[in-house]
Order: sequence, then C-alpha cells, then structure tokens
Amino acid sequence: MAKHNNRATLQFLLRCFPHRSRNPPLLPSAGLSSRFISGFDEKNRLLQRNIVHGDRQLLSFFNPVRNFVETKQWGVGIQRKCYGSLAGLVQRNPRFSKFNDDDVRYFEGILGSKNVVQDEDRLVTSNTDWMHKYKGSSKLLLQPRTTDEVAQILKYCNSRCLAVVPQGGNTGLVGGSVPVFDEVIISLSSMNKIISFDKVSGILVCEAGCILENIISFLDNEGFIMPLDLGAKGSCQIGGNVSTNAGGLRLVRYGSLHGNILGVEAVLANGTVLDMLKTLRKDNTGYDLKHLFIGSEGSLGIVTKVSILTPPKLSAVNVAFLGCKDYNSCQKLLQEAKRKLGEILSAFEFLDSQSMNLVLNHLEGARNPIPTSLHNFYVLIETTGSDESSDKQKLEAFLLGSMENELISDGVLAQDINQASSFWLLREGIPEALMRAGAVYKYDLSIPLEHMYSLVEEMRSRLGSTANVVGYGHLGDSNLHLNVSTPHYDDKILSQIEPFVYEWTSKHRGSISAEHGIGLMKANKIYYSKSRETVQLMASIKNLMDPNHILNPYKVLPHSLTS
Repeated sequence: MAKHNNRATLQFLLRCFPHRSRNPPLLPSAGLSSRFISGFDEKNRLLQRNIVHGDRQLLSFFNPVRNFVETKQWGVGIQRKCYGSLAGLVQRNPRFSKFNDDDVRYFEGILGSKNVVQDEDRLVTSNTDWMHKYKGSSKLLLQPRTTDEVAQILKYCNSRCLAVVPQGGNTGLVGGSVPVFDEVIISLSSMNKIISFDKVSGILVCEAGCILENIISFLDNEGFIMPLDLGAKGSCQIGGNVSTNAGGLRLVRYGSLHGNILGVEAVLANGTVLDMLKTLRKDNTGYDLKHLFIGSEGSLGIVTKVSILTPPKLSAVNVAFLGCKDYNSCQKLLQEAKRKLGEILSAFEFLDSQSMNLVLNHLEGARNPIPTSLHNFYVLIETTGSDESSDKQKLEAFLLGSMENELISDGVLAQDINQASSFWLLREGIPEALMRAGAVYKYDLSIPLEHMYSLVEEMRSRLGSTANVVGYGHLGDSNLHLNVSTPHYDDKILSQIEPFVYEWTSKHRGSISAEHGIGLMKANKIYYSKSRETVQLMASIKNLMDPNHILNPYKVLPHSLTS
C-alpha cells in the first residue's frame, strides 16, 4: 500500500507540477505549458469563464424540441402540466382586470408606441421561460427606460387592478419571471446603464437591466470583479439576480448578495419609489428594508437600481481538477481546503461520475483531463490571491498532502487559461448536457453537507433503471443540484420524485430552494422549508406592501394565502 501510494503521489506531482521535472507532464493536455503557472496574466481574464463555452451559445441550445408545457383553458383557470413540479390547477384571480385599448393608449403616452409591444411573435419569447417549461398568455409587454416610468406604470396598474410580472433576462428555472396567465410584462432590459463606479471603495451603482456579463467586463477593465458569477451571466440581469438572491460559483468566497448589495431603489405596487440606494457599508438607522427586495422575486416591489460592493481583481488564479474515490473524501477535502487554502479559496465545486459521463457524451469539446480511469467523484477547486509565490506554495502543499492522505485519487492543475476554461466547461456544461440527453427534472437544494449526497443515492434506489440520477453543485456552500434525467417526461416518474424529494429535504432540515428561488414551481411547497407562522408573516408583509396582489401573482407564497 505504501509503495502504491508513493507511486501515485509521484505521478500526481509530475502531472500538477511539471516544473519539478525535466520530463514532460504525464497528462498530454497539461503539455500546453513547459512550466507551472500559478497565476494567469491579468490580460487573460480567467474570471470570465465563458471564453471556451459562451453563455449565449448555452442559452441558444434550449429549443422547444418537446412539448414542455401542456395548457388547457378550463373556464377562468389553466391546467398546467409543469414537468418539474406538480403545480396542479392554478386559478386566475378574478379580481384582476384585463387590459383594454384605453390602457394601451395610456401606456403609449408614457413610453411611446415602440415601447408598448403587442406583437405576438415578440411576446412568445417573453411569455416562455428559457427551458420552455412554463408558458403564459400575456398580450402586452412594456419597456420602461426610467424609474419614473416604472412608477407611473405601477401606479396605473394598481388603480386598475392589472396584474404585472417584472422580467429581466428570463433565465430562471422555477417559472418566476414569466406570466402565469395574461399579466402585463414589465421588462427592465432598457434600463441598462452603469451610473457610477468608485475605484477607491469598489462600489458600483447601476440600473437593474444591466446584463451580468457586461458588468463583469466593465469591472474587469477597472481592475475589479463581481462577487457573483453564474452560468447564465451572458443573459441574466442584475435586477433579476438581486430579486432572486442568486448564489453562483463564488459564494464560498464572497458570500450572498445580502452581504454584497449595499442599497437598492425599488418601486412599490402603488408607484411609490423607495430610494434606499446607499453606498455605505455601515448604516444602522432603523430597519434595513433593502433585504425585503433581495430574494422576494419581484413580489414586493420592482428593483430598478442597485449599489454593489465589488472586490479588486487579483492576478494569481489557479484551477485544479481532481478525482476522488467517494463522497466522504470530497467532504474531507473541503475541510482541508478551508484550513490550508483559507483566504485564497474562491470556488469548490463537485460532480459525480454520472455528471461527468453526461458531459463527455453530450457536450462537444468536453474531455476528461484525468482519463486514466473514471472516478466516482470530481472536484474543481479555484484559488484567487495576490501573491503568486505564496499561493503556489500553499496549493502545492495542499494538493500533495491530500494525495498522500488518499483524499485525492488523481488530478491535474491548469497550466494556462485555455485548460482552466476546459475544466470549468465540465462543471458549467452539465445543464446543457442534461438537456441534450432528454427530459430532465431539476431540483436546487441546500442540505447539511454530511447528508447531501445521500439524497442522490436514495433517489437512485427509488427510481432504479427508469432514470439517470445526477448530483453536482456547490459543495463549498452545501448546495446540491439534483437532476433526474429520463428519455421523456412521465407522470409516474414524477410521482416517484415528488413529494419525496421535498419531504426528504425537510426531514434533514434543508431548504427546497438554495439559489433558484420559489417562483410558481415551489409556491405551494414553501412549508417544507418554512414554518406556518413564518409564511403567515410573509403573507402579512405582502398584504401591507401590495394589498391588491398585482406584483408577480401566483409566485413565492402559497396560492391559498394570495388568491
């Protein structure tokens, strides 16, 4: 055992640190550089991980190759067969008005005719979520350009009891950004200006319609980075990110948006503009109301501007892709990474062998960087620091120690930006691979780390050969993306998944929504994660701030409390 372990450690050493030997690295793909590069040159811009795998290409793949939604008119209700949740019968609220020609003329007077859209072809995209799973029937899309225009729209809609749905990049996965029925769509896409940036404090102020990737590029040129990084950054907008409290790949380093958003400007249902657009890190004057709008999915007000604390860009960036024999090794590796890498640890992602197989079989350009054998689990670790020499020493000591302690079976360290991007492709490309494989049931869960992968194993036992159960996600913050892949959608399979997946998560004191939000998909499931007293208080806040319930109806809260 000792000789075998020493031999494996030596192979790993040569593969990750070719500068230690005159011989070429054992992994052919590592031969892109003759020496180990601890930190990429700043011009490489490693942090923009879509260099190889652009998000626009990712989003463009999801075409309606199947009927994802079956819709039938049942009087004032719609029977929705939503393949990701048993949404059941959702009734249109009879209190809501339907817009007429007078309403259209009023909106045209505010916005101009070109920003009041009734064209059916243009409305198809805004009515349908990006997975083609939820489809509304709105006949009106409004495109305000200023906060004042948003305020005028909402004041009027509230007086007429016209329901509205705010919409950003429409990249959500739970039906939160599309109409359920004929709600008026308010698109924030035209509000896309960066208002100010303070290079001393790193505080950015921008409008809600700014695309996340554009903000990342702007900050990159200024020598800073966004504390938020998502696979959908090429299309998602910062207002939607804030409204859903998006998590992403850097949460283990920079925390959630509740900590990085310093202020917001939001418009209430009655048209009142709340100016909370502070750029202060300290402000203990009363209730911190901005937090009501972070994660409430546009159900309490429409976010129109945000101020964000952004960290400086650091030059020494490393990405390692590692193989582990079991989930317990992944947990121990995370524990050691937090202790040994500390402040330079910026991402800790994991995927199981089923995830890897899907990516290799269905994603063009993907290949296993450690192909000597298929491992049960894979871990991607990224470090970001300012001292190349010190970071390199830390990472070398951590990787070699982990190999000798048999926490790592094999691994490779990226030698340049292209190889680093190819590693990230394996992790970020899983959703696309799942869609290429057929039908997919997606669950975004937060579960205590020690129990997290047990759900995947139990789901496999439960479904047997009828489905391919895949587990991957942000191990650094206990976020599991559980996906069930099948050749086609099947109610029998869905009944095996739900409500079991929610009951299991609740039993282990987890959350049924880690970062994707509640939306329509989980509105009636919220009790699995929140007590009735807590949900009732949420409903009271909703009634206070939006008494007519016109803001994003049927979402977030149980329909029994909002109908």
